[in-house]
Amino acid sequence: MNFEKRRQSYATHVLDQSLSFFFAGHAPQKSADQHYPFEVNRNFYYLSGINQQNAVLVIAKGENNLESYLFIEGFDPVKALWDGAGLSFEEASKISQIKLENVKDIKTLDTFIGQLLQVSRRAIFGLIDVAYFDLERQSMTQNDTDAISFQKKLSNLYPALTIKTNQMILAELRTIKDDDEVEMIKKAAEITKKALEFTQKHLKPGMKEFEAEASYNYVLNMHQTTPSFDTIAASGKNATVLHYVDNNAEMKDNDLILFDLGVKYEQYASDVSRTYPINGKFTKRQKEVYEVVLEANEKTIAWLKPGVSLKEFNDYGKQILIDGAKRLGLIEKDEDIMKYYYHSLGHYLGLDVHDVGNYAKPIPVGAIITVEPGLYIAEEGIGIRIEDDILVTKDGIINLTKDILKSVSDIEAQMKK
Repeated sequence: MNFEKRRQSYATHVLDQSLSFFFAGHAPQKSADQHYPFEVNRNFYYLSGINQQNAVLVIAKGENNLESYLFIEGFDPVKALWDGAGLSFEEASKISQIKLENVKDIKTLDTFIGQLLQVSRRAIFGLIDVAYFDLERQSMTQNDTDAISFQKKLSNLYPALTIKTNQMILAELRTIKDDDEVEMIKKAAEITKKALEFTQKHLKPGMKEFEAEASYNYVLNMHQTTPSFDTIAASGKNATVLHYVDNNAEMKDNDLILFDLGVKYEQYASDVSRTYPINGKFTKRQKEVYEVVLEANEKTIAWLKPGVSLKEFNDYGKQILIDGAKRLGLIEKDEDIMKYYYHSLGHYLGLDVHDVGNYAKPIPVGAIITVEPGLYIAEEGIGIRIEDDILVTKDGIINLTKDILKSVSDIEAQMKK
């Protein structure tokens, strides 16, 4: 991936004589002697390619020059024995495409920034008077993020410095995927397909939902990948609960099982939903409902194009579900669809499953968006969702998950095997 090109693109959106800060983050404390698994800050990774905690990327922009600096932990022989050595400066330079002399020990960050902000150093980048931070509007923990903590410290030391957030800049840049990003999501989708087929082959009444999830995870483990989010394996009425993740019920004969799952490949996510008959054969009613959801999925994918708004996108697919629900005898009035369909039709996909983007703007060329209509009939124990990952191009769309079978006949034929 061309991280240097991404940093150059980012720099066109910020003011001259500015610094931009991006923090990798830390794994939160889990217990007295354990931490949760580390998840790198996505904006930091997008611009650096570094997947290591306690690291900082600084982009300095002058009127006529641009430099990137990476701060990581230096080699610690004791830490190396317990947790591994981490990246060397040379390895970090190669991955990030940042000059080796600009890769520095994290312990020197404060001193380095202090030097850049001295009036006497303005010959390098000018008199720096703006600092951009990746500031979350709402902290996900009770503690400040690394970015917020450093911003507060910097503001106290340099009160004349103007602080700006760069979140929307990164959101719009990340919405448009480059060829490398598309390739990563394609590979995630390929593994998802293999894992779903393996899982489907082992489905049978009497199993527990977690056994189906274990089959899925087995294939992911064999590919040295992980789920991109908590797997939903919801059978019967459980499938009418959108975020059901208990996955502990028995799968009964004549019930459906709804899978909503994905793969994280090189930090990029797939997000796929498929619904299968546990015994390999749809009942007449299940098939009727399934065909309505499939119609909404396929027609919306065919209709999707750059330049349409997210509202138009949602309204188009929702109307197909409304018309179908009337045919099924579920509703009489359009507004009653909310009883059986209560989520949006899709979202942007990328480094995050629900990826960043300017949702107020039309869908641009290069975006990857999910199309995931569903119908959830609790009184009948039927929950169906069908979701694909769609690349929007100037000529139309490319369905990155088209090879994951979804027609009634294909599913039944595959399960019969």
